[in-house]
Amino acid sequence: MIGSIAALLVLQLIGTIVIRLTGIPLPGPVVGMLLLFVYLLWRGATPKPFERTAQGLLQNLALLFVPAGVGIIAHLHAVADQWIALSVTIVASATITLVVTAATLHWLLKWRRPDGEWE
Repeated sequence: MIGSIAALLVLQLIGTIVIRLTGIPLPGPVVGMLLLFVYLLWRGATPKPFERTAQGLLQNLALLFVPAGVGIIAHLHAVADQWIALSVTIVASATITLVVTAATLHWLLKWRRPDGEWE
């Protein structure tokens, strides 16, 4: 598990270095995640250590929201001053996410055969 966490952190570091060198307007961790995606596509399967690490992270995902919750409580006065803008932003982003997800699913289902297999 330590090795796969180290690999994930190295990919994040590589992504950050790529961003710093190229100036691409993306966060470094996103580029690292894309590199991981390309590696997994090239490999054709997910290595077992990565699967175990991912399962461990997913089982404890709620803990990753604790710092965000603490930040909101620590800056509650700013949240109270901007509640209308925050509410509009949350509703708009949820709506956009739902529409894009539905459109993507609709687009992907076009390649599904009647017997349930993919083309």
